[in-house]
Amino acid sequence: MSASPLRWGILGVAGINQRLLPAFRASTTANLTAIASRSMDKAAGAAKADGIPKAYGSYDELLRDPDIDAVYNPLPNHLHDEWTRKAADAGKHILCEKPLTCDAASAEKLIAYTRSKGVRLMDGFMWPHHPRTHKLGKFLDSGAIGEVKKVNTAFTFNLEGLPTSNIRMQPQAGGGGLLDVGCYTTYGIRWWMRAEPVSVFAKATFVNGVDVAMSGVWTFADGRTANFDCGFTHPLRTWLEIIGTEACVRVPNMWIPDDRAAFEVHRQGGLFDQAVEVIDTPGENQMVHMLDDFAAAVREKREPYPNPDEAVKSLKVMDALIRSAKEGKETVL
Repeated sequence: MSASPLRWGILGVAGINQRLLPAFRASTTANLTAIASRSMDKAAGAAKADGIPKAYGSYDELLRDPDIDAVYNPLPNHLHDEWTRKAADAGKHILCEKPLTCDAASAEKLIAYTRSKGVRLMDGFMWPHHPRTHKLGKFLDSGAIGEVKKVNTAFTFNLEGLPTSNIRMQPQAGGGGLLDVGCYTTYGIRWWMRAEPVSVFAKATFVNGVDVAMSGVWTFADGRTANFDCGFTHPLRTWLEIIGTEACVRVPNMWIPDDRAAFEVHRQGGLFDQAVEVIDTPGENQMVHMLDDFAAAVREKREPYPNPDEAVKSLKVMDALIRSAKEGKETVL
């Protein structure tokens, strides 16, 4: 007999919810039960529009609902810590939007706190749950491109005019390109290099006290390097490249895969010729997989995969990157 679906509530009526609502409807392990806002009118409107049974005029009211097992926390970055702790106090499991918090020290404390309360916490990155990610991992493990020597990656989009009314542009709310989209490039480099850097060097442009464009170089203990580019001043770019000793893999839409979900294997032939193999993983929804993986962790009373400690490791690197960009010099981790 299959387990009952996990009963979910959402803290807030943020626009980002629209990305996840179809996954809640498609997942057989999730039952979206309630949504909350600081405004009852907004909560009721969102509930009606999206077919959610219950609406609450405060986050606390939702957390007091005994029929909620887990909450999705899509609140602004600076509120992740507070409301994840409150959810843990209420005995709710938490899927928290990335970044988990705004720095490594607070993330480490938050994870320890949720564990002390006996609830599960997942950092809301979707791409680690996509079957393409698992397929690519096995492909690399097979030695198909030799030893991984370098990773290059980007996540940028054009935030036209860089309006200070946008929460991404507000330093007090944990704004900036590094925390918003650079968390993807950071995690991606760590994931595919399978190591932590020993030093980083970053250059950034700052507007209104937040980084709006950043690029840089990581250095690893064995001499390997990685490059990244993130921010709000270039067109949408979501690619990742893994360079091996024998071939390279290019993932054209690493963070936001289309239905084809392909990666390309480029092999050199002769001096300037190459053969390209395209490997697909079609018809998968990474958001549904994330919800299902989280439900399995709750049901099996184990840590989610990926483990939330990965958030601390990424934030340690991001702390070093922003420090490097502000000081104009290499930062040693």
